[in-house]
Amino acid sequence: MANEIVKQPNAKRTLTVADYAHDDGFRKRIEETLGKRTPQFISSVLSLVNTNTNFQKCNPVDIFNTCLMAASLDLPINKDLGQAWVIPYGNQPQLQIGWKGFVQLAQRSGLFKTINTTDVREGEIKGRDRLSGEIVFEWIDDDAERAKAKVVGYIAFFRLTNGFEKSLYMTVDELNAHGKKYSKSFGRSDALWKTDFHAMASKTVLKLLLNRYAPLSVDSILRKAIDADQADADGNYMDNPRNIDVDGAALGSSEESENANEIVEGDILPDDDEIE
Repeated sequence: MANEIVKQPNAKRTLTVADYAHDDGFRKRIEETLGKRTPQFISSVLSLVNTNTNFQKCNPVDIFNTCLMAASLDLPINKDLGQAWVIPYGNQPQLQIGWKGFVQLAQRSGLFKTINTTDVREGEIKGRDRLSGEIVFEWIDDDAERAKAKVVGYIAFFRLTNGFEKSLYMTVDELNAHGKKYSKSFGRSDALWKTDFHAMASKTVLKLLLNRYAPLSVDSILRKAIDADQADADGNYMDNPRNIDVDGAALGSSEESENANEIVEGDILPDDDEIE
């Protein structure tokens, strides 16, 4: 796929991420893509692998290429910042773009006046407008009191500079059902749906909203981010198999598979009666 560095050269011993980071020829290839951002990028990759020993199971070049997908979107590889991070999924590194990353990219596009996502607490839903279909909310103003209320769902909202606006609300039950249906790792104790449900729920409603209603051209930065999210170095989706065109890749096998029609966080939102 585009922005890939190189395949691993023949070597007498297994090369590490640090070996590649200090190889002049390898650094030069990275500089061809990132230019002056190369030192910061390499430092981020080294910091990433040093904080998680599970990356030792991954091919170093795959780690660099996966991180390069985030760097090509100009998103920092730092989970604490919540914009983008890389996790080892078995022996494959996988890119995760957080909801803050999608907000950042939307803001850069210049098309959005407002974009946000938030949890919804018990008692804040007051009804639904029968004509527009929009849910009517009455937010709890006191943050301390609001923190005591149970989270019952998540909502994402945007308003474009041309005045168009849209929101998407999903209940906690719908989000859990969505994660269980479309994420093979959902049941694992270390899955993001278990360790950071707030982040995954926020990203899911926002990503679905953007993918369904936002102005996404084929070459837009948001479109590229949606396609890159949850992908490995080769543009494959280990957790959520799907057939898409990533930077000119093939559309998948000519044979139908059981996963060929799966819809995941990055795919077009199904009809309302299909998300339950």
